[in-house]
Amino acid sequence: MMSPMSVWEPVLVLLGVVSGGVAALHGLGAWLRTGRALPEAEAFSGGLPPGEHAFSRFHVRWYPVTMIFLAFDMEMLFMYPWVRVVRTMGVPAVVEMFLFLAVLFAAVVYAWREGALRWA
Repeated sequence: MMSPMSVWEPVLVLLGVVSGGVAALHGLGAWLRTGRALPEAEAFSGGLPPGEHAFSRFHVRWYPVTMIFLAFDMEMLFMYPWVRVVRTMGVPAVVEMFLFLAVLFAAVVYAWREGALRWA
C-alpha cells in the first residue's frame, strides 16, 4: 500500500521546480534590466493611436448581440462537462441537456421575435 505522502511527492517536486524557475527568471530580469525611464502611458490600440475616447459608447444594437453570444457561450460551457459524463449518467443526463437546450432555443426565438437579430 502506498503512503498518502508518496502520492503528493511529484506534485510537490513540480511545485518546487516551477517556483524555482519563476524566481530564477525574476532574478534574471532584474539583473538584465537597464536604468532607463519608463515611457509615458498612452492608450494602446494595436500599435495605432486611438481613434476615439476610451469612454465612448457602443450602439444599443450591440447589447442584444452580446446577450445572444453569452447564451451560446454558456451553452458550450455546460455541454463539455455533460459530454464527459453522459455515458455514466445515462438517460437523465440526456433529458436534462435537451431541457437546457430548449430553454436556450426559447431565448433565441424570443430575441428573434423582438428584433434583436435585425440590424436595419
